[in-house]
Amino acid sequence: MSAPESAPPVAPPAGTPTSVIRAEKAAHVPHRWRNLYTLTGMLVVDSTEGGLTATLFPTIAKALGLDNGHLGLLAAAGKIISVPFGPAWVWISGRTSRRTALALSTALAGAFGIAAGFSNDFLTLLIFNTLMAAALIGAQPIANAVVSDLFDDKNRARAVGIVYGAGAGIGALLSPLIAQLSHFADGWRWGMWALGGVCILAGVAILALFKDPGVGAAEKQLAGLDAEKRAEVKPTFRSVMSLFRIPSYVVMMVSRLLSGHLLIGVFGIQFLVTVRGFDNATAAIAALPFGIGYFLGTLGGGFLVGVLDRRAPQRGRVAYIQAAQVLFAVVAFFGTQFAYTGIGVYALIWGLIGIAQGMNPGVNRPIIMAITLPELRGQAFAIMITIFEAIGWALFSIGAGFLANALGLQTVFLWVLVILMLVNAAVLGILYRTYPRDVRRVADELEARRLALTS
Repeated sequence: MSAPESAPPVAPPAGTPTSVIRAEKAAHVPHRWRNLYTLTGMLVVDSTEGGLTATLFPTIAKALGLDNGHLGLLAAAGKIISVPFGPAWVWISGRTSRRTALALSTALAGAFGIAAGFSNDFLTLLIFNTLMAAALIGAQPIANAVVSDLFDDKNRARAVGIVYGAGAGIGALLSPLIAQLSHFADGWRWGMWALGGVCILAGVAILALFKDPGVGAAEKQLAGLDAEKRAEVKPTFRSVMSLFRIPSYVVMMVSRLLSGHLLIGVFGIQFLVTVRGFDNATAAIAALPFGIGYFLGTLGGGFLVGVLDRRAPQRGRVAYIQAAQVLFAVVAFFGTQFAYTGIGVYALIWGLIGIAQGMNPGVNRPIIMAITLPELRGQAFAIMITIFEAIGWALFSIGAGFLANALGLQTVFLWVLVILMLVNAAVLGILYRTYPRDVRRVADELEARRLALTS
């Protein structure tokens, strides 16, 4: 994949239309593959550290005397703190650089993760786990915005699929290994210390390897301009608030509040332990097929969305994202509402759940990229990931944690993983009307901007 970057640039034939030259530049942003792999490695480390508490929670609970409610509070606190810190990290990236913000957020997360490993009570664990989440969240919106500047629209689904698919695949391989730490009384502490150190190293790697392409580098309307001209339009509070005047963006934000599938990452292992009776290490085996399924769903989904873009450019992405919600609800129903013998059956079901959940990033990220202007994408993703997704996840985590103690996780899963996901699919149907209009609006605005900057 990196071969085109190492080849010397070839001058276009004489008489080639400037629109074709711009499109070619947008499709071949320098260092795009190296940057993508660097971001992928960073996000893998961040994701693994962020999921460590959920993976080893049964062991942590035993050591510190905790229950489902405490797990819900840990997950919810991490999401709530993301609400101000997600946009704040994007703001910091605008005042310094995206490279600096990515490195700093990852290194700080590692430091707080190491501190969390020294916790001897729930309050200390809650404080450092929350601070770690506040640092980790910085990478998500910035990295997604960078991907939109590395790849043009027709290749973004594939790029997003690689980022999230590789992260899930590697995470799936690591999760069962990490779960083996549950055999030791202080194993969860060792895990936090080790991953915290790796996070700090990942921050250093960002400084050494990442080359920012500049905002708007992959837009065919702006690709002929230098980075300074593309960066002349700065986001303001008013322009960020204007995101909520984009109909498709509003629909996507409502969808995030209805995304009950997020709960499986918090309570999936706990469900297999407390409801189905497996021990922590055995239950964690399901994380491997889930991660493999997520990898296949994300990577394969990214390529499939690319095919749909060619066959049905106006509505293919909408049909795909709807299908992902319905598929998840169906698999979750059969996977959580019936008891099966042996971890093998659940491993298969968790793999199918992973495929269904993995279908989402490869389509929802490109949808957001297509309906927002380049300079607003960082904040657009910050709002989606760190505010709407965080609020929804926090509500689900807190509610599910306490309702699970009263009603049982199986009942909670029925309402959140099945019924709510079907409602989500219905809401996303609104995009059939709004999405094509919003995509055209962005294209028209970028063309007008090009004319203004070159006149």
